[in-house]
Amino acid sequence: MKTHIRIGTRASQLALAQTNQVIAELKRTVSGPKYEVIPIQTKGDKKHENDTFEGKGVFTKEIEEALIEEEVDIAIHSMKDLTVDLPTGIIIAAIPKRADPHDVLISHRKRKFMQLPAESRIGTSSPRRRSQLLAARGDLKVVDIGGNIETRLRKLASGAYDAIILAAAGLDRLHLESKRTEVLPMSIMLPAIGQGALAIQARTSDKDTIDLAHKIDHPVTRREIEAERAFSKSLGGNCRTPIAAYARYDSSKLTIHGMIASANGQVVVRSRVTSDNPNSIQIGEELGRSLLDKGAGILLEKL
Repeated sequence: MKTHIRIGTRASQLALAQTNQVIAELKRTVSGPKYEVIPIQTKGDKKHENDTFEGKGVFTKEIEEALIEEEVDIAIHSMKDLTVDLPTGIIIAAIPKRADPHDVLISHRKRKFMQLPAESRIGTSSPRRRSQLLAARGDLKVVDIGGNIETRLRKLASGAYDAIILAAAGLDRLHLESKRTEVLPMSIMLPAIGQGALAIQARTSDKDTIDLAHKIDHPVTRREIEAERAFSKSLGGNCRTPIAAYARYDSSKLTIHGMIASANGQVVVRSRVTSDNPNSIQIGEELGRSLLDKGAGILLEKL
């Protein structure tokens, strides 16, 4: 077993908090190795805080390259940032137990979603969130917002927005859960693929590191995430496609909910699959076919 493990991660407060949680879990499981955190600036981090683009890979590519080049031994990401196809030579060695997958509303005067006045300005840069917000309330003004969690909270406090949408897991990991106004139900807001989960990557050739990381793998979470990622891949959407999914394993069955919508939220296609198939990837693919049967293909052509 290696005695020195180099961990590549983004340098944001959230990424470092996530990394420290993983290190703590590894230390509880295996004594001995020393861990060195190596912050890596990604393309997404280099963008100005007022830029509002969102895309798979922009927060992970440089870290994965450092892993391939053996500059780090482990890479830690938010699962929702990963592309569905990983670079050659890398695997997801562990998926720790998932945190809260929900999205939350944070608003002035603690107004809940249905209490917001008409034409309220809600900040989000996510096509997935935008489409679902407009599907639920077409009277709202959904406005782009950039920056990390702390920056977005400052913009809300400045009065630039009436409310913002953030991931519950990110707030919780930064101990900012008191900022929540309302946890949005999944009937209104299905989460991003893999939201709330972390991905621990290693090189396929590095068996010692894979074995170490695997000790904190959570099999139930892995099954759920594999189904969600298979669903996303089966639709073949891109980073700007408003798709969402949430899988939950209970007893011997896995249930996965999926959604695809038009950008303006006027068309929303939803479906659900429950199965005792032990292959969670096949369950995710089945959900994708179900949505395509309901007309998702037409939406994909237009997006």
